[in-house]
Order: sequence, then C-alpha cells, then structure tokens
Amino acid sequence: MNRSTLLWIFSALLTIFAGVYQRVTGPTFPASGKALIEGKEFEYHLARSHGQPTDAPIEFRIDDPSIRGTLIWKLHKTSESVQEIPMALKDGMLRSSLPLHQPATRVQYQIRLETNTGESTMIPKEPAVLRFRGDVPLYVLIPHVMFMFTAMLFSTRAGLEYFNNQPNYSFFVRWTIITLFVGGFAFGPMMTWYAFKAWWTGWPVGTDLTDNKTAFAMMLWLGALFFLKRSKFPGRWVLVAAVGLLLVYLIPHSWIGT
Repeated sequence: MNRSTLLWIFSALLTIFAGVYQRVTGPTFPASGKALIEGKEFEYHLARSHGQPTDAPIEFRIDDPSIRGTLIWKLHKTSESVQEIPMALKDGMLRSSLPLHQPATRVQYQIRLETNTGESTMIPKEPAVLRFRGDVPLYVLIPHVMFMFTAMLFSTRAGLEYFNNQPNYSFFVRWTIITLFVGGFAFGPMMTWYAFKAWWTGWPVGTDLTDNKTAFAMMLWLGALFFLKRSKFPGRWVLVAAVGLLLVYLIPHSWIGT
C-alpha cells in the first residue's frame, strides 16, 4: 500500500471521527441516562430537537403502572411560570408532548416520576433543552451533509499532503474550497431558511456559531490558496488551514444556535 492511499485512509478515519464526535456532543443529540426509583432502573432518551408542524412528543419507556409521570416545562432562559402536564401510560410508555412553538424557540423540560408510596425523582437531573425548528427537505439536508464532510475529507487530506515526498497542494486546496462553499454557503443558508426562516444568522447579523465557524473555516482556506504561489512554505499554510477546519468541526454543531 503506497503512502497516498494510507493518507486517504487516515483522512477518512479522521473525518468519520469528527462527524461522530460532532453529532454525539451537539445540543440536539437526545438527553440520555438512567432513572432509579423504588429500586428499579429505567433508561431514558429524551428529544432535544423537533421539527414543525406538530407538538413535540416526549416519551419515556416504563413498565410499572404504579409509577406516574408529569412533564414539567417552561421557555428556556425566561422568568415565565413552569407548566405541568400529566403523562399518560400506554403500551409501556409514558407519553406527553411539548406545545408547538415558533422555529428557534427553546423549551426546557424535565419529567417527574412518582410512586404510590410518595417516592419521586426528576429526569434528567438538569432540565433538557429542546429547540423547535422547521422541517428541512431531504434534497437540501443530504447534499449539505455530504458536501460538508467531503470538504472535511479534502481538508484533512490536504493537511496530510504536507508529509508527502512530492506534495500537490493545489488540487486538494481547490477542492476543499469548492466543497466547503457548496456545502456551507449554498446549501447551508437553505438549511437555515427551512429550519429557522433566516438565510444567515452569524456575524454581522447574529451570533450563530455554526454560521460563524463555517465563515472562519472558509477564510482559513482562502488564505491557504492565496499563499500557495506567494509563500516559500505553502505547506505550512495548508497545514494550519487543515488543523483549523478540524478544530472547527470538533465544536458541537449548533452549540450556540440560532
């Protein structure tokens, strides 16, 4: 196996790692854990993102009819009063729903479990935060995800080209910029529009971290392209841009959201 093939394999593994890490650490990944009540342990997975146009279903599997559940919620980071909604037990699931809100609205919630003996517990221990959004069509979502991670693949491969005997930076730099532009600046704003009815929510009109980190990554790669022909050590600029994009991808998606 030649060095180029090894570098592609390593690039693919880094890209997969970044994608999985971004997913599981992001604020839309379900809140998971275990609840213990009356000596019984139950696992839970609670939604933290919901697409319109319906109320957000909240479900918790529990097979003990003596345990009651109450959904407790309020708007996130507001002084509004807490709302309580009794949960219904059906087919081994405690079920309720959070009322529909406008896209980008955040609601924090917990479930209070109680028994006939008076024992109670809250899950999760700290309130989960659910963000409402519009539905994004697959013809926008799939190309966005594909191009963004293709950009990550080319970016990582460009950075590893620094360690090749006869590096060819130009090819990888240009394809990183092309795929990053299509994924982040063509399909990205379309994603934001369908989800939150806004084309761009980063600087200078907002503070959305996803948009801002995409713009930062593009600036790094445009800088690397600029110095390809103007620097005695273009590989250093490419390596900096590749590491920068990797760090950007390790920031949880929508961590500071719309």
